[in-house]
This record gives sequence, C-alpha cells and structure tokens, in this order.
Amino acid sequence: MMSKEFAEWMAYEKVTGPLGPERADVLHAVLLALIHNQWAKKPKKPKEFLPEWDQGRAQTPEEMLAMLRAWTAMAGGATDGNDR
Repeated sequence: MMSKEFAEWMAYEKVTGPLGPERADVLHAVLLALIHNQWAKKPKKPKEFLPEWDQGRAQTPEEMLAMLRAWTAMAGGATDGNDR
C-alpha cells in the first residue's frame, strides 16, 4: 500500500469512525454503560461512552502526508519523497 492510499484511509477513518465490525463502538459503549451503572451512584447513558468522530478541521493532504512521514521516521523507516 502506498503512503498516499494509507493517508486516505486514515482520513476516511477519522471522519467515519473506526474500520471493522459495523458500529462496534456503539456495542462497546452499551457494554461500558451497563458495567458502569451497576457500580456507580450516578448512572450514565451509552452515548457518554461513545467517542466523537470528525472533530476539528479536516487536515489537508499535505498535512496528512507530513504526519505519515513523521510516523514512518519514528518507526525507523525512510521515505524517498516519491510517495505522491
């Protein structure tokens, strides 16, 4: 997978939520609320355990590429600059 495609998938996941089983985040929020409410004095609703997707402004493609290059460098990899 080219770094450009990886950056596009990261951007997609940031907007839509995690990839994987559909709405697993909702399932886990319900489970967390159930466990929390058995022991807590103040009950919470499942939505309080849901992460908020699509926060803040969208990154530009250049910002995403710079972030990907930084992660690659932290992992000990190298970029040749030909990943566009």
